[in-house]
Amino acid sequence: MQTELDLQVEAAQAAIADAGLSADEVDGLICPINGGTAEDFIANLGLKHVRYAVTSHTGGAACVAGLATAAMAIWSGVAHHVLVPAGWCGYSGPRARGMASGSDMAIGKVVRDYYAPQGAVSAVHQYALVADRYVRKYKIPPEAMGAVAVSFRANAQLNPNAVMRDRELTMQEYLDGPPISTPLRLFDCSLETDGAAAVVLSAPDRAVDGPHRPVFVMSVAEGRPFPVDEFANRADPLDIGLAEAAPRAFARAGVTPADIDLLQVYDSFTFNVLRQIEAAGFCRPGEAADFVLDGHIAADGSLPTNLNGGLLSEAHVQGMNNVVEAVRQLRGGLAQRQVEEAELAAVTGMGGGWGTGALAILRR
Repeated sequence: MQTELDLQVEAAQAAIADAGLSADEVDGLICPINGGTAEDFIANLGLKHVRYAVTSHTGGAACVAGLATAAMAIWSGVAHHVLVPAGWCGYSGPRARGMASGSDMAIGKVVRDYYAPQGAVSAVHQYALVADRYVRKYKIPPEAMGAVAVSFRANAQLNPNAVMRDRELTMQEYLDGPPISTPLRLFDCSLETDGAAAVVLSAPDRAVDGPHRPVFVMSVAEGRPFPVDEFANRADPLDIGLAEAAPRAFARAGVTPADIDLLQVYDSFTFNVLRQIEAAGFCRPGEAADFVLDGHIAADGSLPTNLNGGLLSEAHVQGMNNVVEAVRQLRGGLAQRQVEEAELAAVTGMGGGWGTGALAILRR
């Protein structure tokens, strides 16, 4: 069995080769939130000239937030080629096989001391509390969350890398799925998978000389609700950092949500997709249910979303697989699931205390 570091090193090697670079040319490293330190990656990849290394401790937002740190390193001249890997053993490791060892982080203490004694020992229990409030407040029908699950599963049928390839999902099958933690059913929950993915960021003048059409990072913004380490004491438990980050990301890129050709959203749970669509400005609060039921997020809709199948149906690779899909879409030439003439993509990340959010705008 491969370790988390094994998987991430393999993905990093593929990303470096895809960028037309050698390990000697990589001089920046945005370390993942688990699986290895900068020293581990430097030793295993043979990165002899790393001048900058840092970790973004933002949970599921880290893969997107890390793009900002990489871009700043390049813009300031600290580094020229920055590697951003991510991955984990979500299926074979302690995440799925049992409770992980106690964490010294604030969020770990909150779960240990306050949520776990009440039975909320995992993410699905904790997010279900927020999902229940969301469903009650906006009168969300189960078919709305089902539309997300069914749409992303349909996209996965066109992705040879998807775990759920050749395993189609109907709305009735979704509705018949066993309850996990009310209101979340089986197919509302993202996959637990072993896997890794990585991207390399380079200065624009260097990227244009690479082997592929470059994809440019136009802007990245991140935001946090308060208090960030738990949700029960927030003025509004439905508050997420994306609502504050998204307007800044769009303003910096000089575009609006209406300009976006495709969305890659951090789909840890189906209702988080609805919340992020609203928080990012694609529709108003409470309107995401009608938005998805009307087919807007389908592959042929006005906002094609998670064309790879996302965390729900391709794999849960901490969201980095969604970043990779956005890059592939903007490069163009995908055999079956290509969004025609895609020029602008938005990618979200969400995590780090049930609500830290990040949004990146990428351009062809």
